[in-house]
Amino acid sequence: MTQVNEQLIADVVRQVLNSVNGNGGSSPASFGSSSGISAADYPLGVKRKDLLKSPRGIPFDELSLENVESGKVGFEDFRISPEVLKLQGEIASSAGRSQIALNLGRAGELTKVPDVRILEIYNSLRPHRSTKEELLSIADELQSKFGAKVTADFVREAADVYQRRKLLKGDLVSTD
Repeated sequence: MTQVNEQLIADVVRQVLNSVNGNGGSSPASFGSSSGISAADYPLGVKRKDLLKSPRGIPFDELSLENVESGKVGFEDFRISPEVLKLQGEIASSAGRSQIALNLGRAGELTKVPDVRILEIYNSLRPHRSTKEELLSIADELQSKFGAKVTADFVREAADVYQRRKLLKGDLVSTD
């Protein structure tokens, strides 16, 4: 079994917390607002900590190295939640970044999909890896099993585009 370097973990946790707290983040994205937030609330980790919780519901202010060391919070608490991605999407929308907002919405949907399945789907979406029927089956699974309608629609659209561009499994690949 691999031993975990505790100092490395502590350093990674500090970097994540610094980034989320706005001490190393990127420029603001903006989003439309069903919760009343806007680009003015960016970064959420500084301006609206009260809205942020881990996937298990741990408040943002309790996500600290001390609480990791004491066992009060675990590594799973440092994953982003669908709710936080939705808020980030609202910020993106309010700043006129609709494509970023859509991407954040899809990311929120995908938090419910196991990582292993995400990688399998990613590989299936590579050119010449899947038939149209296989891609449509993936889309149905995403929608029915995980409630990921936007992502399912994206995969359905990809299946149609792959068919038009001859990128499905079994399509001839030109060597010209």
